[in-house]
Amino acid sequence: MPDPFEIYDLLQDYAAGPEPVRAVVIGLVWTYCEAEAVGLAMSPGIPTRTLSWAGTLRGRSLTDLATWVREFEPYRAAVGMAAVNAGLNRYDAIPASVLLEPRAGSANNLAVFEHFLPELRGRNVVVVGRYPGLDRFAAAHDLDLTVLERQPGDGDLPDSACEYLLPRADWVFMTATSLINKTFPRLAALARDAVTVLMGPTTPWLPDLYHFGIDYLAGVEVVDPEQLRHTIGEGGGVRIFDGPVRYRVAAIGIDQSKVWARRLIAETVAEREQLNQDMDAWYRNGTARRFPRLAQLEVATQRLSRLDTCFKRLWDEKPDVHPLPSGKPCQH
Repeated sequence: MPDPFEIYDLLQDYAAGPEPVRAVVIGLVWTYCEAEAVGLAMSPGIPTRTLSWAGTLRGRSLTDLATWVREFEPYRAAVGMAAVNAGLNRYDAIPASVLLEPRAGSANNLAVFEHFLPELRGRNVVVVGRYPGLDRFAAAHDLDLTVLERQPGDGDLPDSACEYLLPRADWVFMTATSLINKTFPRLAALARDAVTVLMGPTTPWLPDLYHFGIDYLAGVEVVDPEQLRHTIGEGGGVRIFDGPVRYRVAAIGIDQSKVWARRLIAETVAEREQLNQDMDAWYRNGTARRFPRLAQLEVATQRLSRLDTCFKRLWDEKPDVHPLPSGKPCQH
C-alpha cells in the first residue's frame, strides 16, 4: 500500500523556505497566508475560541508553518496548507492553463463546472464537497450529479458513500480541502478510473499530483492580494471569485507534467547554483560564522531531489522520442 503521507512529504519539500511569513488571516471561509507570495486554504467549519498560537505566526518561516499540513487538528492543518500554497506560488509554477475570466452577474465559483459542461452531459458525475449554487446549476443543465459531503445537507450523501460511488464514476470533482482533512489519498485511489479534477483555492500547483491519478488541476491565480485579504477578513466566501482570484484549469497528463517538471528543475538548479556561489564568496571573505542562507540551500537541494524523482517516474512511463536523421525515432 502506498504511503498516505507521500503527498504531504512532497507538499512540504516543494513549499519549504526560510522566508518569514508576513501575515496569516483565518476568515470564516478561507485562510490566507502571505510571504513572498500568497497562499489560500479553506478554513475549518468549526468555531473555536482556543487557538493557543494566535498572534504568534507572523515572522515564522514558511518551512515551520508548512509542516502543519501534516496535522490532523483542523486549524493547524488549514494554516499549513495555506503556507504550502504561499510557498508554491512564489515560483509562478502554474502550468499551461485555461483562464476562466469572472463574469459580472455569474456564479463564478462554479466556473470550473461550466468549463467542463460539454463533457459532463450524460455522464455519471460525483462531486466531493458542497459548492454553493451547484444544485441549481445541475438542474438547469440536466446533469446526473451526486454530491458527497462530510456534513451532508439536503440531497447530499455522506462522505462514506465514496467507497461505493467513486469507483463507478465517469468524472470526479474533488475539493482540495481533502488535502487538509487527510481524505485525499483514499479518495484519489478510489477515483483512479474516473477523469478526476482537483479543484478550489486550496489546490496546490504541484506536478506530482499526476502520480496520484489527478487529471486536471482547477486552482486559482491571485490577482489582487490586498482586496483578497480584505474580502477574506470580512468573512467573504464565494465573493473572492468575483475579482481577487481567477480560476485556471490545467491538464496534468504525462506530457504536460514533463514540461512542468523540467521548468521547475531548471529554476531550482539556478537557485541552488546561485546559493552555492554566494556561500563560496561568504567563506572566501574569511567569515567564520555560518552561512546565513544555508537552510535555503538545503531546502533547494531537497526540492531538486524530489523533482528529479518525479521526472524519472514520468520518463520511465513515457521516454521522450527524438527522430534520427534517418527518420527513425530514438529513445533516450
